[in-house]
Amino acid sequence: MRPIDSTARSVRDLLGGKKYSIDYYQREYRWDAKQVHELIDDLSDMFLEEYEPGLPRAKVAEFRHYFLGSIIISKRETESFIVDGQQRLTSLTLLLILLRSLQRDRGDKVNLDELIFSERYGRKTFNLSVDERASCMEALFEGEPYDPSEQSESVQNLHDRYQDMMSYFPEELREEVLPYFTDWLIDNVHLVEIIAYTDDEAYTIFETMNDRGLSLSPTEMLKGYLLANMEEDHRVRANELWRSRVLELRTGRDDYGSDFFKTWLRSQYAEKIRERRKGASAEDFERIGTEFHRWLRNKREDIGLEQPFDFFRFVQRDFDFYSRQYLRIRKAQASIVGGLEHIYYNAGHGFTLQDLLLLSPLEIEDSEQTIMLKMRIVAQFVDILIAWRIWNFRSIAYSTMQYAMFLVMREIRGAAPEVLANSLHRRLSRETETFRSNGRLSVHQQNRYALHRILARMTDYVEKESGQPSRYSEYVANGRLRYEVEHIWANRPERHEDEFSHQSDFGERRNRIGGLLLLPKSFNASYGDLPYEEKLPHYNSQNLLARSLHPQTYEHNPGFRSFMQKSGLPFRPHEQFKRADLDERSKLYEKIAERMWNPENLLREIEA
Repeated sequence: MRPIDSTARSVRDLLGGKKYSIDYYQREYRWDAKQVHELIDDLSDMFLEEYEPGLPRAKVAEFRHYFLGSIIISKRETESFIVDGQQRLTSLTLLLILLRSLQRDRGDKVNLDELIFSERYGRKTFNLSVDERASCMEALFEGEPYDPSEQSESVQNLHDRYQDMMSYFPEELREEVLPYFTDWLIDNVHLVEIIAYTDDEAYTIFETMNDRGLSLSPTEMLKGYLLANMEEDHRVRANELWRSRVLELRTGRDDYGSDFFKTWLRSQYAEKIRERRKGASAEDFERIGTEFHRWLRNKREDIGLEQPFDFFRFVQRDFDFYSRQYLRIRKAQASIVGGLEHIYYNAGHGFTLQDLLLLSPLEIEDSEQTIMLKMRIVAQFVDILIAWRIWNFRSIAYSTMQYAMFLVMREIRGAAPEVLANSLHRRLSRETETFRSNGRLSVHQQNRYALHRILARMTDYVEKESGQPSRYSEYVANGRLRYEVEHIWANRPERHEDEFSHQSDFGERRNRIGGLLLLPKSFNASYGDLPYEEKLPHYNSQNLLARSLHPQTYEHNPGFRSFMQKSGLPFRPHEQFKRADLDERSKLYEKIAERMWNPENLLREIEA
């Protein structure tokens, strides 16, 4: 019997030229967007703490290392099977494919090919080898479109998580710093590889690591500390509330309890955040994120925890109030809740920082009406900010937005509705990039997901304002009947040679916002390659934004005609669609966006 091997390996050592298989009975890849976001946030935060502009790349070797966890391998003759760790290795592989894509045309790129695949006898096989994923991995690797709707859960998640990574990857890592980050990732990020030489040994290790010696979670340690400082009769009541509420917070996902405490304590008490420079110390914001139970013990007097009754009140009043509001937010993020629709829209972009902002102005004495009003104001502020940034090709990633949102959170803490609305309105008025600052918004691989949601909002807005029911959830749903961002012009530059002398000029203009619609996937399969004049009659059976291209829409549609008159938006039919028509349509979309995402809407909330 061979001994069990355990070795710390860099990403390069672990994946370079190696092959890993996954047994058929545990092949599902189940990470969701939140876990992918957290991985990118953790990696980028650690790297940016060390990086300074102007450093030679060789200095990356001296940056701090990052431990990403362990993987357990069962070695069977010449094959290595992953028993534990496939979620991390799959996500790492997706990240490597993304980094390869981002540096495709760079002269200083880091060669990542051998960490992703190997080639023998002209056949490419991926280092993380699962047959059912091969076609999806190939498409992602080559930067080609892929339809996962008829595939397994794993393949759909694989495709969707890659799209999340593309849209979420921090803007500050995309330019000159990209090869530095890539070097750091493959050489300074480590996993412990545990190798057993029989399946029984491998699964014994897995069970031992996961089932024995479970330590108390930060949530449990916080509970123990708070209850220990109460009188006995109060302790029983507080414990009952705590147990039932934490069970609610954990419903559907185990980490909700921990997420809530981080969000609550940061929103109400964090006064400082670590500066983005090498050697900067962790402050309230970071400490709450990593050890909120310990942070609270150290800050007990600042929070007002001195006498036994203070601890009881903290649970019975503060914990109860903010956990109920947090559950309200989670419900509004999962499906549209009347009055809180913008929370749902923001969650669709993966903007998790909105939770902090939504809780920050709330006070325990607030009435139900005031709570809803404050949440509406904050959610609309976030919605406008996200839309402006997407329109101007700016990242909304956690690491990019964290510092700015911390400042907003601190400024609006405990603010009354009028103060809140005016404060957030002033912040928006100071923004220099709005819809008018970019007249060249276009779709590309990295922003397709975000633009899909922008187009869904605009399409839904036009229909609702024309008296039709909301279909936003339908427009953003996945599955066989899903909607996709489609081009009005087919990819046939030869049809437009009278206006474009170069294919690249045609392609750039074709991708602009005014040349895009949101249509069912089946529509493009049937009509997408037709000339515009032949597609136009079919547009008349689609959503109202697509129908607005057709003359008949303006004849027998009183709701739409009333909306046009009230809004003053320059809708008109287009019997042909030339370059000038596309530019005119782009200006129309811009004006729709300005009307929808208007900072004055914040002030209208307090005028009502």
